[in-house]
Amino acid sequence: MAAEDLEWERSKISNQDLNMMKKLGLMKKEDAIRFPSEESYPNPPMEYRPMIKDLLRIGAQFVGYREYANKTQEKLAEANERANTLAQQLEHSEKARKKAELDATEARAEAKAKLTLLVLKILEKGFTPLKLH
Repeated sequence: MAAEDLEWERSKISNQDLNMMKKLGLMKKEDAIRFPSEESYPNPPMEYRPMIKDLLRIGAQFVGYREYANKTQEKLAEANERANTLAQQLEHSEKARKKAELDATEARAEAKAKLTLLVLKILEKGFTPLKLH
């Protein structure tokens, strides 16, 4: 079968299809599409890429998934950022808790030392501990 025996079907792309392709980002320029009009054997220039509308529709089915994946990636990035913020807050909180524990331990040791000194001073002055009956 020779190439001349094949007849190309006239383009069935409508304005609605064009608008959808623009909306999906498949056409960035207004003059990005060229219809073969009455040509039986389209011979597009090298910079053109022939497209089949039905294949575009099949590909467009995945656009929703791409949008969903992009939104999911955005939400994942937000969740990671929030997790990092919480981890930093937890780290600061842990440092504050450790410092508070150390301060409390030092305060107890200081109070015990002062109490011991007070008891020693009292004993030096000759006081004896009271006995309770």
